[in-house]
Amino acid sequence: MLPSTTWGHPLACFLIYHGNDFLVAFHLSSSSSSSSFLFPRILPIPIHHHYSLYFPRHHHHNYPRLITDPITTSTMAITPRPLKPGIYVPTVAFFTSPNEDLDLSTTALHATYLAQAGVTGLVVQGSNGEAVHLSREERNLITSTTRRALDSHAPSAPLIVGCGAASTRETIQLCQDAAASGGDYTLILPPSYYKSLLSPKDLLDHFRLVASASPIPILVYNFPGASSGLDLSSDDILALAEHPNIVGVKLTCGNTGKLARIAAAAEPGFMTLGGSADFTLQTLVAGGHGVIGGVANLIPRLSVRVMELYQAGQVEEAQRLQAIVARADWQAIKGGFVAVKSALQTYRGYGALPRRPCVVPSEAQATAWKDSFAEAMELERQLEKQA
Repeated sequence: MLPSTTWGHPLACFLIYHGNDFLVAFHLSSSSSSSSFLFPRILPIPIHHHYSLYFPRHHHHNYPRLITDPITTSTMAITPRPLKPGIYVPTVAFFTSPNEDLDLSTTALHATYLAQAGVTGLVVQGSNGEAVHLSREERNLITSTTRRALDSHAPSAPLIVGCGAASTRETIQLCQDAAASGGDYTLILPPSYYKSLLSPKDLLDHFRLVASASPIPILVYNFPGASSGLDLSSDDILALAEHPNIVGVKLTCGNTGKLARIAAAAEPGFMTLGGSADFTLQTLVAGGHGVIGGVANLIPRLSVRVMELYQAGQVEEAQRLQAIVARADWQAIKGGFVAVKSALQTYRGYGALPRRPCVVPSEAQATAWKDSFAEAMELERQLEKQA
């Protein structure tokens, strides 16, 4: 019996044998031109062999892909939740003292707090999430814990998982892990350790190879500060956008001219996101679709409010709040995730401990960061009371 969509349309499945693989095509029996994520997220399929999946490019992120759970070895088809315009939060990682073990209860608590604040989605294993301090198993635990928290409080919220690594092979493995652990999309930095040995073509081929092998769609992550200065151009990103499984970009380079060029030239459905909340309004004016902003760990409602005001045509008020967000974000940029976690501890009572070599700030520094975020936190609390 064929599975049905939430609208009751049957889902046809075609198996075509090709070489040592089956090509699996799913087709929605609907005349509607908008098949926007009608499939259930998980479609269990009783298959015990390796399969690859074919789907048409213009519906690339609406069609399920097959993955194998690394724990149970069962095969399943997944469909990512829709990647919608909005505010996405790259969550910080949480640890217990004194051994710096993962604090999964606080991971779930914080994800719940952000979901209830109305953000569009979350990102784990980003630059704010201390991904380079985590083992592969720990990454998967954080992803699955975050997904479960979202399922309880914001089941439609997409989860993006940072999967950048130095080799193409490991990047693909991390993408497979992300999908099996509940991720909807992956966020991929350019490989930069051996950047002097990589031609521009090598870099683009890396993204294309990862995208072709990843069971879930990928977003390109352009962050020169975390990539030994590598800065992908708008031409590079638009070339990558032609790949059917590359569905967006995060521009932490802060280049709004680049952002405008990409947003204007990319095909509809390609998500162009700013990489910092300090230029949310500028991103929207330039045609972007939102931001992935670290300071939203502290001020999620205020970050969302800026976008809501712009969308409602209240540009002057949006500008006023954007200035406050930008001042707070500048403190987060200067202090990094250590500053954000220190402020979380001060204002929400959890989260200060990073993994070494990073350390908890001194009492004087923690007080200074508390004061530097006070203006934005006052507004955040007002919005929280109004909710």
